Formats: sequence, C-alpha cells, structure tokens
Amino acid sequence: MASKRYKQAHEMIDKTKRYELDEAIELLLKYPKAKFDETVELHMNLGVDPRKADQQIRNSLVLPHGSGQKSTVLVFAEGDKADEAKEAGADYVGVEEFVEKINSGWLDFDVAITTPNLMSKIGRLGRVLGPRGLMPNPKDGTVTMDIKQAVNDSKGGKITYRIDKFSNLHIIGGKLSFTAKQLSENLLTIILAIIRERPAALKGIYINSIILTSTMGPGIKLDVASVTKLARQ
Repeated sequence: MASKRYKQAHEMIDKTKRYELDEAIELLLKYPKAKFDETVELHMNLGVDPRKADQQIRNSLVLPHGSGQKSTVLVFAEGDKADEAKEAGADYVGVEEFVEKINSGWLDFDVAITTPNLMSKIGRLGRVLGPRGLMPNPKDGTVTMDIKQAVNDSKGGKITYRIDKFSNLHIIGGKLSFTAKQLSENLLTIILAIIRERPAALKGIYINSIILTSTMGPGIKLDVASVTKLARQ
C-alpha cells in the first residue's frame, strides 16, 4: 500500500508530460521528504538485446560529485599491493581467508578489487559474486595493478552499471541532499556515458525511456530527445 508521502509526490507529477532534466530535478527536490537521505536513481530502458554479446552494456564511471554512498571495499592482493590497498583505505585486504569466507556466505562488502595475477583464484568465486554484480572485472577497473586508484575511485563515488535481462539499467545518481546543479551534472555524466556505449551493430532506437526517481518516490518520465541532446553539449 502506497504511503501518504508517496501519494502526495505522485500527485505532483503531470502524467501526460515528459520532463526536461532541470524540471524533473526541481520536482524531485520538492517531494515530501523521508526520514533519511534518499538515493536519487536513474532508470533507463534500452533497445538492445542483452542476450547478444556485442550488445552488453556494462561499465563504471566516477561521478563528478560522488554517489553520496559509502562503499565497503574488499581487495584481493598480496605483498606490496596489499600494503597499497591498506594505505588507500580498503576495508578488507587478503586472499585465501576472504575466498573461504565468501564461499561460506560472507558478502559484507560493496566492491571487490583484485590484481590480475590473482584472477585464477578469484575466478572460482564467479558463481557467487557474478549474480550479485560483485565479481572483479577489467572493464569496471576492478582488475588492476593500480590498486590505490581503484580503491580511491570506489571510495570517492565510482559507480558501476550493467544491463539486466529486460534491457534495463538502474543507476545511482546521488542523494536528495545534493544541490540541483550537482544532481544535474552527475546525471548528465551518466547519460553521456550510456550514449557512448551504444553498440555499433545496433539498428533503430537505442534509448527507449529514462525515468528519474528517489528511493521512496514515484518516477518522473524524462524527455529522451532533449535530455540526450543536453548530455552531448
């Protein structure tokens, strides 16, 4: 059953309208507030076929103003690279002990990073970490020798995104405590990144819809043409 706050926010939206980005952000910031700092989310439906390898959309980026979320980072590393991870502020650092813990059901982290030489060991965790979006991946920058940079990015607002089986993307864009300008810059950064991910072989419409929302609020439909044009500027 929808809450009173949700119903009030829903009544503020013109259901027949496709909003400009600045209009949508302004409306979002006027929603009745929850008792916590809600996450701002961007939901996109793409005209890709996720069953085709050349139409997979998966990547990461660092938002200009961060995500507003604190990430718990696990680093699989040894020797100097383990020391580098600890100095950079990683929450957990090691190899075998964390492989065993994960196989026993432990998943108290948001990001996993590893050096390339350890992928033969970490690869065995794919069946556990893969479905949860936690498997280190070179494309995400989480399989790397530059451990310091990877940890700093993860702690400083790096987000990852991946198309689901229904061709949807669900991406964090910030917090409701952010200013309208900060949200706009974060969201345009995301949209431009997705535009640049368009598969070369794709025919027809690429971005079918874009919806802006918050954790506890209703979605606001954006005008795809105007928002993508703005992102390219």
